[in-house]
Amino acid sequence: MQKLKAGWITDGIIDFEHKKYVLLAYLQQIGKRFDEQKLYPFLADLIFHFRSLHSLKESKTQFKNSLPKRISKVDLERFTFKYEKMMADDDQMAIIEEILEFAIPRLESCLKNGQEIYEEVEDKLEIEPIGVLPLNKDFGYMLLLNGQDSSTKVYEYQLSVIHSIETRFRAVRLAFVREYKRQFTNTSEAIKLDLIKTNKELPNPATYRVLSGQQYPIIETLLPVAKRTLVRYICT
Repeated sequence: MQKLKAGWITDGIIDFEHKKYVLLAYLQQIGKRFDEQKLYPFLADLIFHFRSLHSLKESKTQFKNSLPKRISKVDLERFTFKYEKMMADDDQMAIIEEILEFAIPRLESCLKNGQEIYEEVEDKLEIEPIGVLPLNKDFGYMLLLNGQDSSTKVYEYQLSVIHSIETRFRAVRLAFVREYKRQFTNTSEAIKLDLIKTNKELPNPATYRVLSGQQYPIIETLLPVAKRTLVRYICT
């Protein structure tokens, strides 16, 4: 898929028709991925561009408001002054504004479609702990069942805390371990026991079964959504 460059709106020739073509071609590709129920990295990329254009629009407004002004009229009755800007938008700024007005609602509409798919996937997820959970649930296993798929995929997870200037949040790292054929002998409890035998360093690992009622593309959709849902489940 042809990605949209970070500075696409100001890269190269600033021409409305050209930028319109570039954006619509990008959104068409994103739409095809969403039709295939593939969310990542396409949804994250879409969010980035939507936020970038919003920031650019706000910056442009701030720039216009900061332009030097001169007194155009004095109201002696109210003792007030009226001002007019000493500099107007040049042609390129006007074109950029036209592109922003065209692009932002279309990005927002496409983003809404992606968010609806995300919510649909999330709604179909069921999470439950397997066996007795340890006091420390920052690491363990996630057993992922994807609709009618013939296997249970096992991932080792590790939670961490990431600090930023404004806040702190929990992040999770996943590592694929192995998969088990879905059959009556491979229950979630049996899989957990087998994992304990295999990895003696985790005698009682926190283990969660994550089941999707519908089958989705695992790498592009189910795994990212399951990962975020698992973090929220553990931390609440």
